Amino acid sequence: MANQTLTSEGYYRGTQTFLGNGSAKDFVLTTAHMDPLPKEEGEFSVYVNNVLQAASTYSYVSPTLTFITAPASGATISVELIAYDRALGSYQNIKLNDLVNNFIISYVGEEKIITKAGRTDIAFHAQRAIQELNYDTLHATKSQEIEVPPSLTMSLPHDYVNYIKVSRVDATGIEKIMYPIRRVGNPTALLQDSDYNYIFDANGKLTAAENSEQWKNVKDSAVDSSIADDASKDTELEKLNVGRRYGIEPAQAQANGGFFIDNDRGRIYFTSNVVDKLVVLRYVSDGISTDDIVVHKFAEEAVYKYIAHAILATRINTPEYIIRRYKKERFAEIRKAKIRLSNLKSEELAQIMRGKSKQIKH
Repeated sequence: MANQTLTSEGYYRGTQTFLGNGSAKDFVLTTAHMDPLPKEEGEFSVYVNNVLQAASTYSYVSPTLTFITAPASGATISVELIAYDRALGSYQNIKLNDLVNNFIISYVGEEKIITKAGRTDIAFHAQRAIQELNYDTLHATKSQEIEVPPSLTMSLPHDYVNYIKVSRVDATGIEKIMYPIRRVGNPTALLQDSDYNYIFDANGKLTAAENSEQWKNVKDSAVDSSIADDASKDTELEKLNVGRRYGIEPAQAQANGGFFIDNDRGRIYFTSNVVDKLVVLRYVSDGISTDDIVVHKFAEEAVYKYIAHAILATRINTPEYIIRRYKKERFAEIRKAKIRLSNLKSEELAQIMRGKSKQIKH
């Protein structure tokens, strides 16, 4: 099978993209990208370098697509379900290029608040606005699911800024939240000789081990999570937590597993009880890590006000009252965007609040 590479389209179920190596003719489709898999020819389209291929150039026996002539090395082979709409749901967003064009039309020119501004300046402030809005307004969170390997580590996504939640997935597909472990880590372990002196390399720099002894001890320690996965043992949890334990720390009073993040190494480390388990990482991105940068239309006006304030505030001889005005307008639009994007529904809120009168036992 050819080496598979995901493009921006490959993150959505409905397309799968491969990279030709000049000799491979067979390409295996997977349910990770197409669910369900096409059963026969005619249910999908095949593109090579974005050129639609005739059905006579390939054959298909689920799940393998076979070309009569192997695509050239480096060619991008895309398989797309015919019923799949790659633009589905995209109307709610506006692209960065459109944002810049709209701002130039509406805010820049004679007898306008900004008489002249370069497109590169506007694009820069637009990206900064998108970054800031992604942190606490747009809620444009991303997620990744992996099976934890024996190394008990997970690489952080390339566009990771901060985590929202880390959960393990049980047999029924329910996410069980995991909590960070505050008292362990993987510090830089300096190498020492038999006399405990530091070891230096040929360039005079300190040498260090790949992992610290602290992390090795954490990795080798056994953590029991049998109670958490067995609903029949709820009574055991009640016995352990009612009148039997004193001084317990609530952050540690769970058996779903723990983790800590090493930002320098770009990894998440897990406790031993989540090995071979599915783990979901939900995280915050800055929103500009892809080529196709978009903003939700609810926050479109907030981006315009952010750009206008940023340009005016960085120019000499701009009247202070103009800067204050656009600062207030920026704040108001961001607040409006937060309210709109909070997506509160009165019926759903009422249903949730019906259970809030229950007595909470301590």
